[in-house]
Amino acid sequence: MKPVHQARLLRVAVIAILLTLAGGAVAAPAQAAAYRYWGYFHLTKGAWAFASTGPGQIVPADGAVDGWRFAVADESSVRTPRATPTFAALCSGTAVKAGGKRVGLVLDFGRPADSADGATPPVAQAVCVTAPLKATGNDILVAGGATLRLEKALNCAIDGWPATGCGDAVAHVSAAAASADTVITIAAPKAKAAASPATSSSGSSSTSSTGLALGVAGVIALIAVLGFAAWRRSRDATDD
Repeated sequence: MKPVHQARLLRVAVIAILLTLAGGAVAAPAQAAAYRYWGYFHLTKGAWAFASTGPGQIVPADGAVDGWRFAVADESSVRTPRATPTFAALCSGTAVKAGGKRVGLVLDFGRPADSADGATPPVAQAVCVTAPLKATGNDILVAGGATLRLEKALNCAIDGWPATGCGDAVAHVSAAAASADTVITIAAPKAKAAASPATSSSGSSSTSSTGLALGVAGVIALIAVLGFAAWRRSRDATDD
């Protein structure tokens, strides 16, 4: 990425933080770039907050709830999982051995409008995962039974969704994709036993990826998507 463009992104993020701290509204950039990708979240005080640290680096604590949502989003919007089950609702009755932890896991595969071709996505899932204390966010996914497709440190697909593509740019966001989400109900979860961290990937076998919730959720979402856009541009430049 060119230093000038990187500095511009940093200035936008700083301005957003200052406006929020001052009680002002953050205006959406004109012609904001949109992408179709998996967003990584943490349940904080009953609400989803965009993770500011990647799932390959963050180590969720016992009692945490991780959430993933596939959707179309840009610098001015964020799509969180449409269900917010508590840790108690997910993990009550699930035992954990010494040296282990329990982490709630919510996977929201989005709406047909979020997919590239309007296909119906898999049904949203929620489970209680037991894993070693040092398990990362990606380890939690794998311990929960999910398969991952990674490319250049980005979670491109979870359980084969989407079948192709990886954080692709969206030139035109349809009215259906831009419409407000509707809260959904996820069936009562079944506990998942711990598994050895392993990842399947067409581009990488590492569990390192992008994606802890800090600060005001709206500002974190803005900064996260700006960073994602920068990553895309940098990757495209490298590919060229």
